[in-house]
Amino acid sequence: MDNVYSSTHPLVAHKLTRLRDRTTDPRTFRELVREIAVLLTYEATADLNLRPRLVETPLAPFNGAEVLERIGLVPILRAGLGMVDGVWELLPSAEVWHIGLYRDERTLKPVEYYNKLPIEPTVSLCLVLDPMLATGGSAAATVDILKRWGVRRIKFVGLIAAPEGIARLHQAHPEVPIHIAAIDERLNERGYILPGLGDAGDRQFGTG
Repeated sequence: MDNVYSSTHPLVAHKLTRLRDRTTDPRTFRELVREIAVLLTYEATADLNLRPRLVETPLAPFNGAEVLERIGLVPILRAGLGMVDGVWELLPSAEVWHIGLYRDERTLKPVEYYNKLPIEPTVSLCLVLDPMLATGGSAAATVDILKRWGVRRIKFVGLIAAPEGIARLHQAHPEVPIHIAAIDERLNERGYILPGLGDAGDRQFGTG
């Protein structure tokens, strides 16, 4: 599938299996979300642009490199919050901007309720963080918001995706790469991913 990158890393498969287990407690669930986010971000940032940087080692000068781009993390509230700390481990200078969307359970369409983006974009690359790419409505709406903000380079990073969600995001924004741990079978009649892992927000915050 074009522009869709499903991880083949053994550690991702191992940790995702533990994440799916219904007996996994909220604390362990949060730890696994963070750990998988680290691994996925490592893969998603393999094409970051670099610029030369000369440094002095204890023994001699060295012509090295540093990341050129300013990166923004955009977790979709609230489930996306659990991925931020993991991504920050790799990108400690990244800015974090929150966008709040909830899915109307009757229409399955996203409803925006929180957006604190500044007037002008302060980053050149945004990573949209959301554990579940289900119907794809929230992800597509978030990318719409970021494009209107003026960001030119956007990637989606999530844990599990349904084919329907991938198709929705691709249809709306075909240029946005999708980095995920696994592609599941389908959505059920309520718009939940099968086999999935349940409600990622509830399982992280112990509210299920």
